[in-house]
Amino acid sequence: MIKIIKLIVCVFVLSGMAVTHAEEAAQKTPLKEFAEQGNALAQAQLGALFLLGRDGYEVNLQEAAAWMLKAAEQGLLEAEVVVAAMYDRGLGMPQDVKKATQWYEKAAAKGHGASLAILGKNEAAKGSVAFNYQAVRLKAATQIPNEYAKKILLKTN
Repeated sequence: MIKIIKLIVCVFVLSGMAVTHAEEAAQKTPLKEFAEQGNALAQAQLGALFLLGRDGYEVNLQEAAAWMLKAAEQGLLEAEVVVAAMYDRGLGMPQDVKKATQWYEKAAAKGHGASLAILGKNEAAKGSVAFNYQAVRLKAATQIPNEYAKKILLKTN
């Protein structure tokens, strides 16, 4: 009986150490180092990992939002769109439609088609009588964060 208890204690101790080492490894990656040095793509990729919960990173919407915002502030188009959608939905940051619109406008100014459509500024939809911009915006804000996070992870400098 004592041997079983010792074995169980050893398993718990070792599993706790494994989690600690995994967390430390995730925190000291070259990606995080580049992100901390101000590399916009690395910041967006780190945000994407937190958003999707990949490569040893737990889903953490606040961390995802913080890193995406840093990349967006440096003008990374994909990050601007993700930040807009995150503000629209209140993912990892307070919901703020005005801030979302400002980020969509920054992306639209660079010719981003989905942002233009969300804002009702695309040429294709202008003549459409039944075009519902609110529905487009809601659907886009739901799909953009995960879809763009996947695209960001595939991107290279």
